[in-house]
Amino acid sequence: MKKAALVTGQEHLDGAVEEIVFCNPDNGYTVAKFLTDGGETLTIVGSFPPLSPGEVLRIRGGWELNPRFGRQFKVDHFTMTLPASAGGIEKFLASGLVKGIGPVLAARIVGKFGAETIDILTRDPEKLREVEGVGAVKLKEIRRSWAEHQDIRDLIMFLQDHGVSTSLATKIYGQYGNRSFTVLKTNPYQLSLDIWGVGFKTADQLALKLGMDPASLERVKAYILYILEKDNEQGHVFSSAADVAEKCAAELEAPADKTGLALDALIKGGKVVAEDWAGGRALYLPFFYQAQEEVARDIHKLAGFPCRAPDFELDKAIAETEKDLNLTFSPLQRQAIRESFERKILVITGGPGTGKTTIIRAIADIFRKWGKDVLLAAPTGRAAKRLAEATGQDARTIHRVLEFQPKKGTFKRNEGNALSGEALVIDEFSMVDLPLMFHLLKAVPPWMRLILVGDKDQLPSVGPGNLLHDIIESSTVDVVRLDEIFRQEKESLIVVNAHRVNQGLPLVHAPREDKDADFYFIRQDDERKAFQTICKMCASSIPAKLGLSPLDPRIQVISPMYKGLVGVDNLNTELQARLNPGGEGLQVGTRVFRARDKVMQVRNDYDKDVFNGDIGSVLHADRAKFRLYVDFEGRTVCYEKDELNDVTLAYAVSVHKAQGSEYQAIIMPLLTQHFIMLQRNLFYTALTRAKRLSVVIGSYKALWIAIKNDKPIKRNSLLKDKLVLLGAA
Repeated sequence: MKKAALVTGQEHLDGAVEEIVFCNPDNGYTVAKFLTDGGETLTIVGSFPPLSPGEVLRIRGGWELNPRFGRQFKVDHFTMTLPASAGGIEKFLASGLVKGIGPVLAARIVGKFGAETIDILTRDPEKLREVEGVGAVKLKEIRRSWAEHQDIRDLIMFLQDHGVSTSLATKIYGQYGNRSFTVLKTNPYQLSLDIWGVGFKTADQLALKLGMDPASLERVKAYILYILEKDNEQGHVFSSAADVAEKCAAELEAPADKTGLALDALIKGGKVVAEDWAGGRALYLPFFYQAQEEVARDIHKLAGFPCRAPDFELDKAIAETEKDLNLTFSPLQRQAIRESFERKILVITGGPGTGKTTIIRAIADIFRKWGKDVLLAAPTGRAAKRLAEATGQDARTIHRVLEFQPKKGTFKRNEGNALSGEALVIDEFSMVDLPLMFHLLKAVPPWMRLILVGDKDQLPSVGPGNLLHDIIESSTVDVVRLDEIFRQEKESLIVVNAHRVNQGLPLVHAPREDKDADFYFIRQDDERKAFQTICKMCASSIPAKLGLSPLDPRIQVISPMYKGLVGVDNLNTELQARLNPGGEGLQVGTRVFRARDKVMQVRNDYDKDVFNGDIGSVLHADRAKFRLYVDFEGRTVCYEKDELNDVTLAYAVSVHKAQGSEYQAIIMPLLTQHFIMLQRNLFYTALTRAKRLSVVIGSYKALWIAIKNDKPIKRNSLLKDKLVLLGAA
């Protein structure tokens, strides 16, 4: 698309907002109809706080010619003033900007107070009680909303004078409310820790504009905390002190002595914990140090607690369960079931087709016959639902088991209100991170068995830690390793190839003409041709083979990267255009949501009962009320305007987002452009998401790199070391 061309120089205009045509809540970019004091209606574009019809602005900018929308005024700077005329005030209040005041009440208020209405709202709001329909509750709502409106206007004006964008000012107010000025004046670096999308550089630029000394100790301290938090986001439990010093020198040009002083101050103030280890000095944010210490201690303590023996013959019970389930357990399966009743803590690990779910089903069945309660849980809603379907028993997310309270951000189940039951079985344990394990172990009483089931070769958790790996490698907990593929699973090329990937062996390919195979590798070295093949597979080939709609959430593209022609971002845009074209939809930033679109929830929302990674279909995009209605497996969830960043298009997802899910079919591009992400466990994780069909499209070179690159993802964690030390004590 051609860019707009500037056709005149800078000028000032005064007037009022007539209509909001478009607003991007992500960055404040707004298109509005503007009525000048001279009576001319024109289109203005620029970054603004949330505007409402009737708002009076003095704007500065220039005219530009947009090739699509024609002549419009691009605003570079603005000042906001309140309307002065009775008509302008009524329109302003009727816009809905002030909660509690709609068109009818706006007319009554202005009818009573006329041009003095703004002054009444600001200085003597109690007088509003004289207006019909304004009681004590309504007045409280109006006063709070009007105060918030004034606060954000003042903040935007203040920050605009310091060259800060309106979109950032809006985010700041959204985070801190009436504390915004205090935070900015005392520690503007806090923004990088609290506001999503604001990095250290943005906060640093703001701090320097507000007069912060570039050589100040506060600046170095803020950067150290920022590094530690970012390392946590990358999965590390702690940061290396040497790495931190190196980054401070590179980014801030801070000498080693100043970094040392800043670090000492943070440690003394309790904001950082330091610990010596074999690789140097470890630096933790306090919670992660505490979590690692207590997880190691709780595992050690639980493992040492006496295990209550069953009051029945275990081998006989296993044989009866075989008969009931019409199965024949392998020796390793029998061992895993037996040890689940003989050990306080047990890890059961194995790849696809090795019978992990069958073991859980048998364990739950025997506990039920024993008359003992067993809790079944998984990290995600998808995994919990799959576990419930496989076992025929209730299974919930770990957060549900622990009775998470979203408004408080705490768990109801803890050391003072422990879980009840004889055993807790956690499936998909590779996805559990250190913070969740910390809270989980607090709620596990000493008499409860803990059975951890997972695939050690999958990607580690998204959050900090590498628990399954660390616990297994510590050799302080009993582990049953399942390595036998069952006869019925040996017929699946998905299962066979998953195990070959783990062994670093070439894949077994089915010829394209074999219509019954469940795995295909389609060679395509050219990225554009690979892209075209993916689009064709999604639009026709795979839906026809499986008898599903192209928009069915059970067909999923999984890409190793976000960028590029076959990256997640571009594939979402292009597949939406091909599979669900037409209709205006609801525009949110650069995204457009239309009815029937595949979408994904990107954060846990316990109030709505939807979780990070859940995939649904858009039922209705309400442009008038700026709402989105999404169907999640028969349940409708409504997203208001300020919640729309919680969902994204899901025609394509990353491997991490797909982790813990199961699809009927997956399509995965694998090209040398993805070099940085060509790793064995990443490829293995994507491959094993498919139940009926897995299609890999790419080059042999990229495939071979992915299979041979078994270098584990290194995470800074000392859980293994601490378990070993406790075990040796």
